[in-house]
Amino acid sequence: MTRTELVEFAAAKTEVSKAEVGRVLDALLEGIQSGLKKEGKVTLVGFGTFSAKKRAAREGINPLTKEAIKIPAKTVASFKAGSKLKDALN
Repeated sequence: MTRTELVEFAAAKTEVSKAEVGRVLDALLEGIQSGLKKEGKVTLVGFGTFSAKKRAAREGINPLTKEAIKIPAKTVASFKAGSKLKDALN
């Protein structure tokens, strides 16, 4: 499902305009990003938990040249599904 399809689905389900749903979705995504930056974790009970995890620097291999390369450390976003979401997918 794309962002557009999600907005259309939510607009039809709630009888709210697509423009308003789009603004709400943008605000939610911005809130999740802000929460991950500030606290490192955003929990939506039953749906899941977004968390920011630090990935250590490591060595890798360039697949074209087979040379060793250094991959820098970075912070990545991860998601763990909650119980209600897991049950809904079964």
